[in-house]
Amino acid sequence: MAFAEAQYHPFLFGAMMLAGLAELGLTAFLISAGNENGTWPRPRYHALLIMFCFNAAWTTLFATAYILFYVDGGRYVLANVASSVVWLFVTAALWGVAAGVTHDTRTGGDCAHFATISRCRQSLTVEAIGWTEFGLCVIALGGTCAWVWSERWTRRWSPKQDVEGGSQAQLVVRARR
Repeated sequence: MAFAEAQYHPFLFGAMMLAGLAELGLTAFLISAGNENGTWPRPRYHALLIMFCFNAAWTTLFATAYILFYVDGGRYVLANVASSVVWLFVTAALWGVAAGVTHDTRTGGDCAHFATISRCRQSLTVEAIGWTEFGLCVIALGGTCAWVWSERWTRRWSPKQDVEGGSQAQLVVRARR
């Protein structure tokens, strides 16, 4: 893998994995507590928590797989750039939709008058981690696309080497002599 890719790729996927684990734990707790007590502010909120839980499991699973494939040398189909771009695009769309809809569905505003540990603040945290995951996916997607574009640009304009080690321009000069 190129030096530019190696700089950001594992760290962004590691951050996505850790945020996914935090989101998975929090949403699983909120779903369990809501089912146990039957306290759902809106029926739509329950469905959104399930969507966040799915997104968190999806992100954790695939981010972990990409990190392991990267560490193993990237010899697998899922470790190539095209699958990475597709996965990042789908994941960013899932997180963007979930966080955007939750922003309009969640009750409580900024939770200023609630206790430090309350359902309102926990819901606000679910939304915040969702926006964080969306941002990490967009940054990783942009970085991957920029890396692919820069690799194509440098290949297009760099002199091509022949078997003897000379560039094509040197071969033309040698042929004219």
